[in-house]
Amino acid sequence: MGARRPREPLSRERALAAAIALVDAEGLAALTMRRLAAGLGVEAMSLYYHLPGKEGLLDGLAEAVIAEIEAAAEAADATVAGDDWRTRLRQRFLAARAVMLRHPWAPGLLGSRPTVPAGVYAYYDQIIATLREGGFSYRIAHRALHAFGSLALGFAQEVFRPAAAGGTTDVDVAEAELAAMAEKLPHLTAMMAAEAHDADDPTLGWCDSQVEFEFTLDLLFDGLERARG
Repeated sequence: MGARRPREPLSRERALAAAIALVDAEGLAALTMRRLAAGLGVEAMSLYYHLPGKEGLLDGLAEAVIAEIEAAAEAADATVAGDDWRTRLRQRFLAARAVMLRHPWAPGLLGSRPTVPAGVYAYYDQIIATLREGGFSYRIAHRALHAFGSLALGFAQEVFRPAAAGGTTDVDVAEAELAAMAEKLPHLTAMMAAEAHDADDPTLGWCDSQVEFEFTLDLLFDGLERARG
């Protein structure tokens, strides 16, 4: 009988990787210290050495997602030749979006944390650097960051986000309510009927489709080009 392989030691990175896998599969509501510990084959108290409680775990998840975005953005940036600021930012934001689509719980999590993950500052510093290299002043770069909003992190911040407050959006119920108000809201109803997303359209929210995301990016980039002039 062969020797038993030693168990992989518990680390913060290993715990966060397991937490991300769990949340990807079952959602944030399924994540508890006890559930995570069981999946890792350790006692729940062992996790507290690496992640100080549920809030520390959620902060760790937010930091891990930002780190994944940074890595994806840097990889995308390396594929762009020259100093084309528009292509660099477009590729960076689309890389961030790919991360968000892999982790659809991430936008709600990032919006709920009381502190900003440290990696966010480095990420935005690179955006400003790209704009500066593209000939923009710091004043326009500052305004661009406000205009980009959460698009820079790969998702569009919706006006009403029940999921961020622990609720859910039942699309069927919402559509039924809208249909009931069709006479009073003719234009909104007609637009919703015309713009209903295809099942294959990647989305992070009711209206955050890939086409809309890229349309908004291009609209902002066109405006920035004019502002630079």
